[in-house]
Amino acid sequence: MRGGVLVIRRGRILDPSSGVDQVGDLLIRDGRIADLFLSRPAPAVAGAVEIDAAGLVVGPGFIDLHCHLREPGHEDKETIATGTKAAAQGGFTTVCCMGNTDPPLDNAATVQYVVAKAKAEGVVRVLPIGCVTRGREGKELVEMAELAEAGAIGFSDDGSPVGDSRIMRNALSYAGRFGLMVIDHCEDPSLSKGGAMNEGWVSARLGLPGIPAAAEEIMVARDVILAELTGSRVHIAHVSTAGSVEILRRAKEKGIPVTAEVTPHHLTLTEEWVMGREGHPGLAYDTSAKVNPPLRTKKDVQALIQGLKDGVIDVIATDHAPHTAIDKVCEFDQAAFGISNLETALGSLMSLVHKGDLELKTLVARLTEGPARLLGEAGKGLGTLRKGSPANLVLIDPHKTWRVDVNSFTSKGRNSPLHGVEMQGRIAVTIAGGAVAYRDAQGREA
Repeated sequence: MRGGVLVIRRGRILDPSSGVDQVGDLLIRDGRIADLFLSRPAPAVAGAVEIDAAGLVVGPGFIDLHCHLREPGHEDKETIATGTKAAAQGGFTTVCCMGNTDPPLDNAATVQYVVAKAKAEGVVRVLPIGCVTRGREGKELVEMAELAEAGAIGFSDDGSPVGDSRIMRNALSYAGRFGLMVIDHCEDPSLSKGGAMNEGWVSARLGLPGIPAAAEEIMVARDVILAELTGSRVHIAHVSTAGSVEILRRAKEKGIPVTAEVTPHHLTLTEEWVMGREGHPGLAYDTSAKVNPPLRTKKDVQALIQGLKDGVIDVIATDHAPHTAIDKVCEFDQAAFGISNLETALGSLMSLVHKGDLELKTLVARLTEGPARLLGEAGKGLGTLRKGSPANLVLIDPHKTWRVDVNSFTSKGRNSPLHGVEMQGRIAVTIAGGAVAYRDAQGREA
């Protein structure tokens, strides 16, 4: 379809970047948005492919600012090919992959490898995030200029914090010169070491070592101070506590250059899922609910939702972390951290919309224009349906019910605590660069 003409008819066009929320038609030509028709139908175009989007929401393609594609080095968990197919199924037309691969993305050659591999095998756009330090060891900064020239759109040692404050200060200063962000996994290892889940009544009941909220909040506060000192923006990955939201709120009120993201699982699940969800008591010590930072309390979830609504939290990012069965089918203490959730992200998030906790417009904004803005130059033309922009968009069926089956995941990662959960809201069609990258098998023909 890329290079041809596509007409999407009678959909609810929802584009927070331009303030559009209206039923209409959309015309795609040669991989770009050619026009929107909001007051009259689009004219018939000879040879055009048409999609009837009546009852569907037509929005910009989602942008995932934080995911793990595992390649190179851990292709048993995920590959760029499988990960981008899973992303398309979840409505994501751009994904930013973290550098904790093997070898890590700490040099130009590995960044270039990911760029080339994604161009050859990816079905959606892939933007690599380079490491902050060599080998992610926290001791020596990478050559940021070389990584940026190779295609890195930011820097992160995700999976590990940048523990040395001097190195973090220098990283912020250097990255700021290129207009790129440093994304920090905020965790004080001296407090979190050995921890397996949130420190609280559930960990005490299960006899599992806990990770206190303070382990995250101490590092968030440090990063805010360093952002103010350097004048460079720091981006806080996977915020999970009410205390972190409050620190970010005060920082933004002072005009400190700090942004933040929250994951679908931290917005919708609590620490109690480690004990097994209602009706599934046999899932106690459920390793699929083991994630870092850990699932927190109901109070934390409420604060995260409020922070997202207020704009204190700028984007929703999946932190998609696929693992093999051997990584998870073991004792809880020994299990790997992470949830595979590119394909369940929208369904999870739509539960907030259906409950009235979040407006659909806000949800779409935090998945589209929010991350596009943070990407700067790399985000130009993304997260919007404006005329002339690349044709990256999704058709959402907000009311379609479906049941999660991890065995049918496109991703290699089957590690999700949501197996068997009924959801309402699913991607019908994903269009990337003007081409249909995914279509629900039970959805409408394109």
